[in-house]
Amino acid sequence: MSQHTAIGWTEATWNPVTGCSHVSPGCVNCYAETLSLRMGWSKLPWTAQNAGANVKLHEKRLTEPLRWKTPRRVFVNSMSDLFHEQIPDGFVDEVFNVMAQAERHTFQILTKRPGVMREYVTARLIGKYPLHNVWLGVSVEDQRNANERLPVLMQTPAAVRFVSFEPLLGSVSPRAITNPPMSPRSLGLVFDWAIIGGESGADHRPMDVGWAEQIARECDLAGIPVFMKQDSGPRPGKQGRLSDALWARKEYPA
Repeated sequence: MSQHTAIGWTEATWNPVTGCSHVSPGCVNCYAETLSLRMGWSKLPWTAQNAGANVKLHEKRLTEPLRWKTPRRVFVNSMSDLFHEQIPDGFVDEVFNVMAQAERHTFQILTKRPGVMREYVTARLIGKYPLHNVWLGVSVEDQRNANERLPVLMQTPAAVRFVSFEPLLGSVSPRAITNPPMSPRSLGLVFDWAIIGGESGADHRPMDVGWAEQIARECDLAGIPVFMKQDSGPRPGKQGRLSDALWARKEYPA
């Protein structure tokens, strides 16, 4: 866990689980995998075959947020995916129990496994959910994954639903996930916050700035706040080719 983080849209990270495995193109240059292998926290590449060795539960970290007195936004499992298939429901229960106790904090959970998240929330937390301080989100890198993940997110009870369009690897229209496409007004029912960012790192794949601008326009029509995280490039958190107006978008849900 780190009480400080360079991730612009949050204020702290909490990692009761570390390790993951690739599920889609957005995972190819995973920063968490790169860091984990460099530091020796993982010994094997984050493939599905190696998940049993790489995904690790850290019981001693569970109560960390209870000791933080200052309220903050907390990114849960920045080094993993809370809804990975290797994580038992009982351990996820423990994570949610801590979040329920630590009401002063806002917990932000991102997954590329929205089906697992939906099933967990609807089956295990009946009568207890949504927790007001828990935001649930999905990562979306291209239109195909938007089509698959956003409808599942819509079916998941949450106080705040959000989408991280990062690393943005292609054009994405959130309106295009239904047939016929949703109107801008109805789009406001889909999610409550959008994060947009290109890929960073030595092997980053370039983001077309127009892709980010399109998502921001559609969000504006629907009244969805936008947090513009970064352009693609060697180093994270940079404005790069983004216009000043788009770069200034550092918005949060009300």
